[in-house]
Amino acid sequence: MASSLSRALMGVFALCMSIIVPSALAQDMAPAPAPSSDGTSIDQGIAYVLMLLALVLTYLIHPLAESS
Repeated sequence: MASSLSRALMGVFALCMSIIVPSALAQDMAPAPAPSSDGTSIDQGIAYVLMLLALVLTYLIHPLAESS
């Protein structure tokens, strides 16, 4: 009885250590590169806003044209 209990406790201890020890030995991740602003992301953002505006205007004007 005591032998099986000690084996079970030893198994639980080994399982816990196999989970905890690798995380303690982990290395830090490399820092992210600095963001570069070359203007293309700004241009792309403006293009998305203009496309969204065109889509909204299309769906606002379309029902008005069909009702008349």
